[in-house]
Amino acid sequence: MREQLLHLENIARQLEPNADQRSQARKPVIDYSEDFLDNVDSLNAFNQSIDKGAGLLNSPISETGISIEEAIELLRTNVDTPGLNPASGGHLGYIPGGGIYFAALGDYLADVFNRYAGVFYASPGAVRMENMLIRWMCELVGYGPRSHGNLTTSGSLANMIAIVTARDGKGITSAKVPRSVIYLSKQTHHSVAKAIKVAGLAECPVRYIELDGCYKMRADDLAAQIEKDKASGLTPFLVVGSAGTTDVGAIDPLVEIGEIAERYDLWYHIDAAYGGSFILTDEGREKLRGLEMADSLIIDPHKGLFLPYGLGVVLVKNVEHLQGSYSFQANYMQDAFETPDEISPAEISPELTKHFRGLRLWLPLKLHGVAPFRACLEEKLLLAKYFHQEVQKLGFESKVEPELSVVTYRYVPSSGDPDEFNKRLLEAVVADGRVFISSTMLDGNFTLRFACLSFRTHLETVEMLLSVLKTSVETLIGK
Repeated sequence: MREQLLHLENIARQLEPNADQRSQARKPVIDYSEDFLDNVDSLNAFNQSIDKGAGLLNSPISETGISIEEAIELLRTNVDTPGLNPASGGHLGYIPGGGIYFAALGDYLADVFNRYAGVFYASPGAVRMENMLIRWMCELVGYGPRSHGNLTTSGSLANMIAIVTARDGKGITSAKVPRSVIYLSKQTHHSVAKAIKVAGLAECPVRYIELDGCYKMRADDLAAQIEKDKASGLTPFLVVGSAGTTDVGAIDPLVEIGEIAERYDLWYHIDAAYGGSFILTDEGREKLRGLEMADSLIIDPHKGLFLPYGLGVVLVKNVEHLQGSYSFQANYMQDAFETPDEISPAEISPELTKHFRGLRLWLPLKLHGVAPFRACLEEKLLLAKYFHQEVQKLGFESKVEPELSVVTYRYVPSSGDPDEFNKRLLEAVVADGRVFISSTMLDGNFTLRFACLSFRTHLETVEMLLSVLKTSVETLIGK
């Protein structure tokens, strides 16, 4: 047995490279990433690809490894080149994940040290860091000392945590589900509907509240619908407001909805995944008045704080509601929860195993300070206003003033189907590749979207998009 153990150890120690081996593997990775970062401004925002990364399938997982150089080439050819480049400032189609460099260093350190961030007993420093970040964000939105939250993998998971917490906080048992009413709008992000289903609330009646001309939830219609449901013997349970809708970037009337929720004793949740970070700016703080009225809300730092994909935040006004939904014990964990110094993330979320994701947020904030983040957000607000102004000079319709950094617009030609024209225009811009835009449907019309939230998007990027749009329109109408 001893000989067998030594034999297995000899093979297994390949997983423990020495300093020289680590250096040999690390250098090509650094060279590759530095080359990418040095040239990212000249790379296309979108690359058409025939095989769409299928070359990866020609190098299956095997018993023996390949060199780091071969692995990087597989990445370059099949992963990092085809499709949408979210690191590009020309990514103006969707709200992107950011990718600021110091967050990558935070992830590197988190992965090397591999601190377990779920329980204070196991890694007190990691948990203190996460809780410090949560408290900072609670203070930003105006929550009090009893509030708390959790760093999640995404806004979708953050919404799910909040919806489950709302269900339990309002005592919605299975018997009550069919009579417990949920209020959304047609602009509510689809992850909320998914969370409702996952939380076992699919049989709740769902009311879609009317929108005003700027695609915001109408508070008067919400109140009227609640009164109607109460008169029918139903129980109004949950209302979800949006602070930055996906389609148009609209902010619902948060204060009015909050007052209605309080009057009728509804759980009030706000999806601020996109818009919440703008609270760092003076303009955003004014527009986001009412966040503090929510029982729960979410913010995505991988949107408005420009972090790489994979960091959402859920905040809840009363931590006891989170604990009521997620605090469980196991015999083998009896030693781990004896220290009351800090609330452990495992006590207030579905996760027990938890990556030390707080470091990717803490390190950039500590190294940069908040000022550059605020300036970047202010820049995006102004770029949206600039694009809205300039695209109309090119003959485009852009009826809704941008509230944050999304602008919707469409070109109406003198003849022909406007929808077909804008579809061809979108195809032309995407085929050009230098900038990437997207589309949506508004009032049944095919509409183009400008979504500006990359930290690498600046005035020259927006002017390039305007130039591409102008040239593409002229080509399509035959000028």
